[in-house]
Amino acid sequence: MFRPSAAFILVAALMSEPLFAAEQGHSHGPRYGGVAREVGEVTYELVVKPDVMTLYASDHGKPVPMRDASAEATVYAGNDRTTVKLAPAGENTLAAKGSFKSGVGVRVAVNVMRPAQRDLRLTFNLK
Repeated sequence: MFRPSAAFILVAALMSEPLFAAEQGHSHGPRYGGVAREVGEVTYELVVKPDVMTLYASDHGKPVPMRDASAEATVYAGNDRTTVKLAPAGENTLAAKGSFKSGVGVRVAVNVMRPAQRDLRLTFNLK
């Protein structure tokens, strides 16, 4: 009679399907090419391009409504400091147009304000 050992059971459990849920669309990482931060169930992703800054919000891949939200972002690049206001720009996005520095060594502190919720402060270290 075959009696599975504890090691066999452990290996089988580690290789089971639920551990690979991230590969099935449950990833909390960047989806838009930016830098992601997770707060509770919500993932915030900041994408900074030379002419636009966009903050996306999602809950396990589903858009989080941001139409009544606002944000203020402060970009720290070396000795330079720039502050910009982000406004709703889509179902789950806040954005601002302008001229932004990005890349390694740039840090962005974002304060997100949503009705009936506490203000949220996020810090993103750009790559």
